[in-house]
Order: sequence, then structure tokens, then C-alpha cells
Amino acid sequence: MTTEERVDQMVRDADPGGLGVVGDLAGVRQALLEDIMSESLVRGAVGTPRRRLWVRRLAGVVTAAAVLVSVVPVSMAVRGQAEGDGDGVSPIVSAGAGMVFSPLAMEAADRSPRLLIDEAGWTVVALSEFSGNMGVVRFRRGGRELEMNWYPAYAYTDRYAGQRDVGPGQSVRVDGWPADVFQSFGGDFTVLLRPRDNLVVEMKTSGNWSRKDLDWVLADIVRVDARTWLAVLPAEMVMPVRERAARVLADVPLPPGFDMAALEEIGVSDLYQFGVGVTSRVGCGWIAEWQRARAVGDEAGVRRAADALRSSHGWRVLRDMDKTGDWPEVFWEYADEITAGTVRAGYVEGLGCA
Repeated sequence: MTTEERVDQMVRDADPGGLGVVGDLAGVRQALLEDIMSESLVRGAVGTPRRRLWVRRLAGVVTAAAVLVSVVPVSMAVRGQAEGDGDGVSPIVSAGAGMVFSPLAMEAADRSPRLLIDEAGWTVVALSEFSGNMGVVRFRRGGRELEMNWYPAYAYTDRYAGQRDVGPGQSVRVDGWPADVFQSFGGDFTVLLRPRDNLVVEMKTSGNWSRKDLDWVLADIVRVDARTWLAVLPAEMVMPVRERAARVLADVPLPPGFDMAALEEIGVSDLYQFGVGVTSRVGCGWIAEWQRARAVGDEAGVRRAADALRSSHGWRVLRDMDKTGDWPEVFWEYADEITAGTVRAGYVEGLGCA
């Protein structure tokens, strides 16, 4: 559909059935078309996408013709709110207002950037290292992905210097937040946002992206409140930790004194990262028990710990994770060493034991 045809359609939508409530809009239509075309000609790589200009310009016409207020389609009114200068909460995920999340999840989300792509079709496919000043969330639609990483604000200087190696950046804004766009020699884009609220956000593309594609998506990124941000995540990522842990540990023997409450520290994460957090604690607990038993000559305790770790080759959680990552292989290496009667001194770092 051409630009002119789209304008015609938007005007017809505003006056359904040609009832005459708008009056003679021929002159308005022509002025609107000329304005849009002039905007599109001067729009640079970092300007406002034309689809947003159409909505905003049409909204101005509707305001001028007050009689249209009663016939503007609801979908246009809702989208108009998202397009304006409001609080940035996405209407797509506003249903999260009634959901309940753990205090730890809310606290961590509240300290994170809380950026969403306010466009249908984008879903969160990965979330890891989620904490108040560091995290990674990956969005996907079709063959394109956009990964958002956030770090403490002091990391900005190093992140910026690293990007300058590929050439100077171009200034953009993400929901009013100043940023710079860099393109690698391989064609991928990096968007580095300036520090705000003691954080710096770095976005990276993967897949088949053009600069035009990137500009469209950047224009649709909004900052939302903590509850809304959590609500857009897949249900399994925000499920209560004890419920998630019960599923993961269904066939996993637990070491003596295992603290289920401590798993709350893992917080919001995708399935893989949650599995890492849980099995790490289980493995560390069994190794500690094996060491204790050896130190006091408790042969039964030594065998019990070794048998538990040997059984890890059959734990469902690790077998599922082995299809997508290397964590199970690392875990099994230490488990096999325990079974053979020894363990490397580096197991604390390797398994993330406290």
C-alpha cells in the first residue's frame, strides 16, 4: 500500500461509512499527505519512523475536529497513548498490574532498566545473571534477536571505548534516553545507552538486521514499571522459586541440611540458568558432605555422597540442559572425580560454591 493510500484509509477509518461527521476533509487530507511526505524526505537514519508520524499527524487532525472523538476506533486510541509522551507503560503488557511476584523479584526488577519492545511478536527467550546492577535479557521475533545487557554505570567508559574500534557511533534516543549506534564489520549493530540510574545498557542485534529495521525497533522500546516488566516474561521465569525448584529436584537426591529457602537468591531467570543455580547448590552440598565424611572416617557417608553425585548422569534437569549448554558436562566432570575418590581444588570456582 502506498503512502497516499494509507492516508486515505486512515481518514476513512476516522469517518466510517462516510457519515459526514468529519465534514469536507479534502483540504486536510492533502495538507496531511504533504506534511508526511516532507517529513519522510528529511527524516535521517535516527529520525522518527513514518508510521509514528502518520498516527501523530492524524491525531492532530482528530483533535482539531472534535466531533471525531466519539468515533475514533479504540485500537487507535490505545496505540495513540503508547505513541505519546506518557509514562511509557506498554498497553500490550498492562495486564501485569494484577499479577503477584516475589519481593526479591520485584526488588531486582525495580533496580533494572525495565526496557521492553512494545510491538507484537517479540518474546523473551533468555534471561540470565538477573540482579540489580547486572543482567542479560534476549528478545526474539522470527529470525531476529535483540539482546539487552546491563552493567553498573562505571562500565560505560570501557564499553564505549570498545565500540569505537569499529568506527564512530551515531546518536539516537531510546525512549528519550540518549544512546549511540555502532555497526560491526560483520554487520551487527550495538546500541550503547548513556548511564542512567547508576546503570548502562548495551543492546546487540543478531540475525538479518538493516539499519532501518533497527530504527523501527528502537522507536518501539519503552521503559515500564517493575510489575509490567516481570509480567512480559514467560511464566516459567517468574514462577515462585519453591515451585520451580520442586520440579527441578524431583529426581535429585539432596545433601544433608540442604536449604531450600536459599534458592530464593537465584531469583528470576530462564530455565537453563535456574537449573545451573539449583544443581550448583546441590553439587556443592554433596561435595562438602563427602569431604566431611572422609575427614571423620565416615565410610557410609563417603559412599552416600559419591552415589548421589554418580546418579547425576541420570538427573532429568541435567540431561535436558545438556541439549543446549555445557553446564552438565562441567558438573559431571567433578561428580566423576568424587566417584573416583578425588576432587580438584578448583571445584569451588568451577561449580560456583560459596
